[in-house]
Order: sequence, then C-alpha cells, then structure tokens
Amino acid sequence: MEMAQLEYFSRVVQEKSFSKAADKVFRTQPAVSIAIRRLEEEIGLPLLDRTQKTPVLTEVGQVVYDYAQRILGLRDEVGQAIEEMQSLKRGRIRVGANESTSLYLLPELILKYREQHPDVKVEIFRHVSSRLPREVLERNVDFGLMASEPTDRDIEAFPILKDELILIMNPKHALAGRPSVKIKDLGKESFVAHNVNSGSRVKVIEAFARQHTPLNISIELATIETIKRFVQKRVGLAFVPRMCVREELERGVLVTVPVRGLTHNRTLWAAHRRGANFSPAAAAFLSVLHMRAEACA
Repeated sequence: MEMAQLEYFSRVVQEKSFSKAADKVFRTQPAVSIAIRRLEEEIGLPLLDRTQKTPVLTEVGQVVYDYAQRILGLRDEVGQAIEEMQSLKRGRIRVGANESTSLYLLPELILKYREQHPDVKVEIFRHVSSRLPREVLERNVDFGLMASEPTDRDIEAFPILKDELILIMNPKHALAGRPSVKIKDLGKESFVAHNVNSGSRVKVIEAFARQHTPLNISIELATIETIKRFVQKRVGLAFVPRMCVREELERGVLVTVPVRGLTHNRTLWAAHRRGANFSPAAAAFLSVLHMRAEACA
C-alpha cells in the first residue's frame, strides 16, 4: 500500500470523478485508475462501485477512505513539523550541567539563544561534572557543560569559560582588609564547603596539606547559594568559583582576598558526541556555544 494510491483514491472520492481527480493530482486518468485498481488488488476487495455514473464507496471503501484521511493527515503534519523544526519554530535542546554552571553561566547562554529562537524548548539536566560525559555518550543530553576536559575520544569538547577559585568572606571579617593572606593565616578559620568531592575541593585540600596547615571544614552544604548565604552570615569562609559570586562582590556583601600559594584556574568545557547529527535547534545552540568560546579565547 503506497501513499500515492491512498492519495489518488481519496481524491476520486472527494471529486466524485476519475478525470477531475487526475487533474488535481497532475496525473493521467489511466494512471489514477491503475493505482486504485492495484490498491483494490492488495486489499482483495473493491473500494468503489463503478456501475454508477459517479464512483460510490463500497462498505470496505468507506473504511479504507476513513483511514486514508488519517494517514494523509499525519503525513501533512509530519511535513509541517519538519518545516517548523527547520525554521526553528519548534524543536528542543537538552543541556546537562553541574549546579554552579546551571545557575551562573547557563542563563546567559539560554537568554542569548532564546532571543533568536524563542519557540524552541530548552531542557536543563543537573548532574555532577563526573557524570556528564556518560550523559553525552548515552544521548541523554545534546550538550554537556563540564568542569574538566573529557578524555573519551568519542566526545568533542572546547573551552567556553575561564574562571578561578577564590576565597570569600564577610566584609567585616578580620582578614577582609588585607591585600593578601597566606595559607597558614587560615589554619584557625572555619570553612563552609560544598559536599561534592570536586576537583576544586581536592586542590584546596592539597594546598593546605603542603603547608602543613589544617583545613577546618566545619559545615558542608549542598548548594553554592547556601554556602554564600552562610558566609554572608559570618558562619565561616569558603572557596568558590569567581563566576558564582560576581554579583555579591559587585554589591559588596562579600569580599575576596588573594591567597598566596593557592591558585586554581578553572576551565569550563562544552562537549557533545563527536560526529553528532544535530537537529536544527541543537545546531543553533552549538553556534551560541562557539560564540561564547570565541569570547573566552
């Protein structure tokens, strides 16, 4: 059963004439008659009563006509949907990122994207950075924004942001006025930390160990936002990515002091499956990521 057979058959029913139907589908009358005859042979029963001047549906013909209308309608819907996807009137993208990237970088990227393509649905999935390469490979997300360059050769990645880990504190803290501090100056301080064992946390622990200085993590919290609030309330100090506290530093509700002997620059990477066939919506988002990468270079 071919789509053209159903289309010719439906047109004959609607026009009540083989010749008029042939004109509508830009075929000869014999070609339309042959197509419908073959359709009847496949079904094994006549679809039209040809004994009358005007073709009339048989009982089986009525059933086939009803289904043909639904099938042809779905075909038209598919074509329309594809056209809308190509023109970015619909579609979706799926992006995976860790907490800090979701909160402090993704909004900028999504706003830029939606300025151009407001009708595309954007789905954000939050994962720890170590899980993101697997999410990309398993096609659960189109793009992963992660804190380290993936090593899997089936993933292509490029840097989109260069950031640094900084020490933050309340502006009234005793150390807030200093131009810099040494790690040993922090041995008696209480720290608030993220409860995820990230690469940044490991770097801080290693730096304190090299200086034989205790790192007193008195409170572990689940989110960066909560950490910032605790530091503002003078519960302790914290090491966080600079991008997470730009607004608070500008408003003066938090301050940062350089730590001698502890420098940790971070690079955020955008990753996708190597050789991926991107949908129009995903290809457009990839362009936004590449523009962000150019600004980062």
